Amino acid sequence: MSIDFTLDLRGESCPYPIIYTLETLRDLKKGQLLQVITDCPSSFRNVPEEVVKHGYTLEQDPVRNGQEFLFYIRA
Repeated sequence: MSIDFTLDLRGESCPYPIIYTLETLRDLKKGQLLQVITDCPSSFRNVPEEVVKHGYTLEQDPVRNGQEFLFYIRA
């Protein structure tokens, strides 16, 4: 999986991870892959729900890595 852009949102509390993720996705070209790293517990549920609702695709299930969550989203 080739990542086109990484958005490191560690330290950002909700709802900022979803806001910044959607803003970044709007700036990417269709088909590009965005990796999002966050440590906000609510984002594990909120990010996947919101990106799919806005028409983007999760490339795989969210990954939990200790306190961090990793998302791979196709623009």
